Amino acid sequence: MSRIGKLPISLPKGVEISQKDNVITVKGPKGTLTQKIDDRITCTVEDGEVKFTRANDDREQRALHGLYRSLINNMIHGVSEGFKQTLELVGVGFRASNKGQLLELSLGYTHPIFLMLPNDVKVETKSERNKNPLIMLESADKQLLGQVCAKIRSFRKPEPYKGKGIKFEGEQIRRKSGKTAAAK
Repeated sequence: MSRIGKLPISLPKGVEISQKDNVITVKGPKGTLTQKIDDRITCTVEDGEVKFTRANDDREQRALHGLYRSLINNMIHGVSEGFKQTLELVGVGFRASNKGQLLELSLGYTHPIFLMLPNDVKVETKSERNKNPLIMLESADKQLLGQVCAKIRSFRKPEPYKGKGIKFEGEQIRRKSGKTAAAK
């Protein structure tokens, strides 16, 4: 049996889960999320716990068992507590500002980059003197938050020589020495 799939998920207070035609809907204080699951995986809710079972031990069903358990667990965590991610802009002249859901990035190109974020993602920018600008993102949907972070990061990935670019807060960039270190 899948080690992750067999673990029950406990429902926190204020979170409701419902199932109809292999579509699971999770409602909570931070929003509502839905996920369609494979018909070979069954979901049961009893005594405040969500449990997943599979029909047999095929390789594909074993993989789906753990996958759907993790997806539903992330949904339950998202609607109850939410997910947060902070991006840091490292570089001279790099700036970020937002007007509602419109994020404006100045990353050393000839023009600013404008990105319209989905309504499910809350964005906040922070710029302090002598500190790198920060972009704080918050959402109930972990998958959507990861996609938005990857899109923002793709505009200027951190490079290994000077460390400039957009990185996650606390991320360690593997640094390389330049040509001068190799010549000695």
